[in-house]
Amino acid sequence: MTRFRFVPARSTVHIEGSSSLHPIQTTANGVEGYVDLEFGPGGEVTSGASPVGTLTFPLDKLSSGNAMEDRELYRRAEIRKFPTIKGVLDQVGPPAGDGTFAVGGDVTFKGVTRHYEHLLGITAVDDTTVALSGASRFDIRDFGMQPPRVMMLKVDPEVDVSIDIVAEREAVEREAVEREAEE
Repeated sequence: MTRFRFVPARSTVHIEGSSSLHPIQTTANGVEGYVDLEFGPGGEVTSGASPVGTLTFPLDKLSSGNAMEDRELYRRAEIRKFPTIKGVLDQVGPPAGDGTFAVGGDVTFKGVTRHYEHLLGITAVDDTTVALSGASRFDIRDFGMQPPRVMMLKVDPEVDVSIDIVAEREAVEREAVEREAEE
């Protein structure tokens, strides 16, 4: 198993929702965490071992560019009480094709944890870097968050969340790989 630590400055979350007036889009970097992966003899990711991974994202990094919408999001998400979204990866299934894998794990938002299974792209960029990407649809009501409804504005409770993560082999393991390459 090899541990890859997320590079927060190069790892983003994009959330897209819709309202009766306009689309709502927020994008931010700052995803933190790691994933443990196993590779086959050809350098491909394998699904045989028990994977482990965590993802943490600070909600105060989200910004739609509209201060009023952001304040309402922060208020409804109760970010003072629940400042992060957390994910825990506990399964990676066989390849689904084109570098995607069926993955499963728990997502915790607003103190509520739900188990999900989705597709995740896992690509070895080079000997020390992997890229992870995926998209899922979530209903915020499953986490106890009610969508805003102010006069004519009605927000859809389903949001599309996508992640693009760059992760690097941890320093100790990276040094060992570099030594092997030199020999």
